[in-house]
Amino acid sequence: MRILGIDPGLLTTGFGVVDADGHALRYVASGTISTRHLGSGNLPARLKVLFDGIAEITARYQPDASAVEIIFVNVNPQSTLLLGQARGACVTSLVNSNLTVAEYTALQMKKAVAGHGQAAKAQVQEMVKRLLDLPGLPGADAADALGIAITHAQVGRSMARLAEAAELSKSHAGTYRQGRSR
Repeated sequence: MRILGIDPGLLTTGFGVVDADGHALRYVASGTISTRHLGSGNLPARLKVLFDGIAEITARYQPDASAVEIIFVNVNPQSTLLLGQARGACVTSLVNSNLTVAEYTALQMKKAVAGHGQAAKAQVQEMVKRLLDLPGLPGADAADALGIAITHAQVGRSMARLAEAAELSKSHAGTYRQGRSR
């Protein structure tokens, strides 16, 4: 399965693509989409760059699934709103490309990649390098995106099994139709 991981940001959005075959992971690509060249007051243009950049990446690498980091609430509400809009542009582009979108927090990614939720950026970069057998450290935004893809490769299988088990248990439980048990 080919997984596209996204670390959304308004100035810099990281992306990472990995192939997962069972427990084996293989690096495909990573990088960033930058909107720094646009004026800070030009939010719609920045969102378009992110949307188009994600669309280009999905067309180029043809992932089977995607995973996006869930944003946290900053002290500054304006920053949180702007980051949310950037994340929305990324998610919309992924959905527009007919991809399923899984969501993970930074804490979940750090636990999956580095073993603990308080891992520093440098630790995440080093663990991504080791897990994917990279010759050098990826950039911070690309490392976070690769970490999100790795998290989905590890956690996604378990979540799919749990969802399948939940569906199986529902088929054995009574369901209601118009107020009556069938």
